[in-house]
Amino acid sequence: MLKKILSISGKPGLYELVSYGKNIIIVESPKDKKRMPAYTRDRIISLGDIAMYTYGEEVPLWKVFASVYEKYEGKALDMSAFKTPESLHEFFVQILPDYDQERVYNNDIKKVISWYNILVEAGYTKFEEEKEEETEE
Repeated sequence: MLKKILSISGKPGLYELVSYGKNIIIVESPKDKKRMPAYTRDRIISLGDIAMYTYGEEVPLWKVFASVYEKYEGKALDMSAFKTPESLHEFFVQILPDYDQERVYNNDIKKVISWYNILVEAGYTKFEEEKEEETEE
């Protein structure tokens, strides 16, 4: 699911991939359903390709979202509760206890909260990565 959700540098919020062509993709805002073009010169990244640093292996973003969704029972988070760096880190320790506090910055945590809110408000609730079925021989 997160493979089709995109973050575009310089543009606020998230976008869903609708269509693509040569040197351009068409994206749609989950909030207001407005469509717009994104060009190859824009820095575009799929949320499915993002992972959070931990002291062990990197954790895919979908696992972080699933953890937030489970802990907060599918409700959007109140951004005003996370005004201080301490409150951000306190929140993230509950979600991802072994995250690397030196490489995960306050802005990264704010983005996770903001993106989670956008997705939940738009009705996205299944964050698990689609698994390809493997056959055993």
